[in-house]
Amino acid sequence: MTHSTETTTHPQPHLTHTVLNQSAPRVDINEFDMNTVLVEAIRRHDAGWAEDELREIGAHVGSAQFQHDAHLANTITPVLHTHDRWGNRIDEVEYHPAYHRIIEASVAHGSHTRCWADPQPGSHVARAAGFMLFGQIEPGHACPVSMTHAVIPSLELQPDVAAHWVPKALSRSYSPDLSATKESAIFGMSMTEKQGGSDVRANTTVATPVGRGGPGADYLLTGHKWFCSAPMSDAFLVLAQAQGPGGEGLSCFLLPRVLPDGTRNVFRIQRLKDKLGNKSNASSEIELDGTVAVMVGEPGRGVRTIIEMVAQTRLDCVLGSAAGMRQSVAEAVWHARHRAAFGATLADQPAMTAVLADLALESEAATITAMRLARAHDEDATDQEKAFRRLATAVAKYWICKRGPHHSYEALECLGGNGYTEAFPLAMRYREQPVMAVWEGSGNVIALDVLRAMTREPESIAAFDAEINIALGANRTLDLHLERLRDQLGELVRADGATAQRRARGVVESMALALEASLLVRFSPAEVSDAFIAARLGDDRAFEYGALPDGADLAAILERH
Repeated sequence: MTHSTETTTHPQPHLTHTVLNQSAPRVDINEFDMNTVLVEAIRRHDAGWAEDELREIGAHVGSAQFQHDAHLANTITPVLHTHDRWGNRIDEVEYHPAYHRIIEASVAHGSHTRCWADPQPGSHVARAAGFMLFGQIEPGHACPVSMTHAVIPSLELQPDVAAHWVPKALSRSYSPDLSATKESAIFGMSMTEKQGGSDVRANTTVATPVGRGGPGADYLLTGHKWFCSAPMSDAFLVLAQAQGPGGEGLSCFLLPRVLPDGTRNVFRIQRLKDKLGNKSNASSEIELDGTVAVMVGEPGRGVRTIIEMVAQTRLDCVLGSAAGMRQSVAEAVWHARHRAAFGATLADQPAMTAVLADLALESEAATITAMRLARAHDEDATDQEKAFRRLATAVAKYWICKRGPHHSYEALECLGGNGYTEAFPLAMRYREQPVMAVWEGSGNVIALDVLRAMTREPESIAAFDAEINIALGANRTLDLHLERLRDQLGELVRADGATAQRRARGVVESMALALEASLLVRFSPAEVSDAFIAARLGDDRAFEYGALPDGADLAAILERH
């Protein structure tokens, strides 16, 4: 009997399916603990008491689930429903559930109004740190969170209105439903119109009083708003031209989405803006037609009433840009430390090390400046601190927000092709950073505001000068820059109007670099401050990241990131 032997052929493994030399997922980490610069800042600026909660936030936003929610919220974007299926006008925006999970967690941790609910030294610093940690991973939700934070000082100008709305804004609960009976509220702000943009005094929306009118009285608003962000917020501050015996002129109004009897206010969402970035957050054009609103503040003083809200949101633009820089550096450094090329990890390749270190310098300077400004907004601020923050917030808003887009691009490039895909977060970040420079005043508006502050509030330039001169004598290059800046400021104040406007941007840039450099000298290791000053203020100043001076301790800089 003959036995045949059958040969079984096993398929060879597909060797190309084995993934090699890719960075590990940057998930399930603590974003607070890993951010040395932020940890140092909260301790330095009297917010160490918040460290435990900030560590909780760091673990939450560093989790795989939160990062996945951030990805979903920015890819499955809001949808407008103007009518229900029976033809009734509803004007609702539908968000992915991931967006609601994100904003619910952010509000639960007080990143909207904790500084107002618990005022003490360092309260604004603690709130800023939490806001930055959430915004580092998912920036879109930070818009309504910021506006809810910023609305409190304006509301308090009208005590009867504040009594109803401030407790809702301070609540750490969140509900996406529009209801007159819920105990919490998210706020929005809508000022700009088609014909005016930043020139809000050109607004044409009309407010007609119900009765005599005046502060705290009801009005009916008719007009349009060209940009209304987060239109599913519970209430908005808006500007309109008041009419009638209660007073006339551009005034501030609180506009609720739902009226006390539970019916919907007239709030017609015409369309959602198709934006470059900020995808998870809806922005819209709205029409008002007999829309009920209550006057906040004095008639004809709308800009003055809402200006404190604008000051707070400008600070949040700085915080948001700094948070974006932190994400960019963290992702770039992580990738470079986990990927090899030409026989060494990318992070150890001299050319890449220089780029990463330069990005880290920019991020550290932005974070330290942002947190110093947050401390100046605390309840215990002296008159000099208030004068300092008036000017320094605008200066930082101009410069740090402008540095954000190119910073994110350079970090994206560190990841190569992966960075250019939507599967990694830096493509989202690259689209996101420009909004911080546009929102609450683009470059020219901010530069001219700095000029206005120096002219009308000379105490602000004195306070700014006192702050930057604390570092005088620590670094020769910085000393020379401060001397040149003093000459620039003198020339700017003496110049005629047109000349001053043309020079404003250059002077604001010099002021921003002086502030960043002086803070680094005071608060960061010498390896960091010396490299920053040489690269940004020295004779060999370069236009691109990665051209750091010889002798810079790149390893020491990157060790902090």
